[in-house]
Amino acid sequence: MATDAFLSETVMITGHGGDTIEAYAALPQDPAPRGGVVVIHHMPGYDDGTKEITRNFAYHGYNAVCPNLYWREAPGAEPSDAAATSRAQGGVPDDRFLGDAEGAMRYLKGLANSNGKVGIIGYCSGGRHSWLANGSLPFDAAVVCYGAFIIGETPEGLPPRQNLAHLATTMSGPILGLFGNEDVFPTPAQVDELEGLLKDAGKPHEFHRYDNAGHAFFMVDRTSFRPEAAMDGWARIWDFFGRTIGG
Repeated sequence: MATDAFLSETVMITGHGGDTIEAYAALPQDPAPRGGVVVIHHMPGYDDGTKEITRNFAYHGYNAVCPNLYWREAPGAEPSDAAATSRAQGGVPDDRFLGDAEGAMRYLKGLANSNGKVGIIGYCSGGRHSWLANGSLPFDAAVVCYGAFIIGETPEGLPPRQNLAHLATTMSGPILGLFGNEDVFPTPAQVDELEGLLKDAGKPHEFHRYDNAGHAFFMVDRTSFRPEAAMDGWARIWDFFGRTIGG
């Protein structure tokens, strides 16, 4: 159910190793119990588009928080500068990300109007992070939006990333995957491979692929934006989270 009464603001949460990191929270202000969503930003960073997505979850009735994964490298920097600084230092280590994701989960579960359930969603590199978190932490649901580098080789010029195929067997919550058939990170063949891994592991999942859409088709401020794919994707996200964590 949509709500206009929510508060969005920068907060500080406890992340990996007890570090205090910046995050952006958007929280409905009524006391009715509701699920929480950890929003993971894409490789370009903790930017305006990601914050708008976080607010969209609050508008649709979820508590939402987006941790700034680049906070340690570049506190207070512009998103593109912070992303460049992080890449130059090797990117976000997987273990550190997991600590920050767990901290964001803990933040949401600690809210007075939490129903105790938390999902995670990520875009691009954040899609990889969503897969990683759901395979490593007790999330109740996960959405992978064109998750790059879950499997396959990392392109030259980007920090190398561990292949995460093995996590298909340890997924904690059901997975919704949304992909463009014109994408190359991941390719359609890699999407098929990911789906096959989940099928073999007996893990509940829903994968949807869109023609005439490539990478970043949700991003309204980019030429890659595809309204029809994005609208259908959002409808599937609301249905999926409504069934798995409750808005």
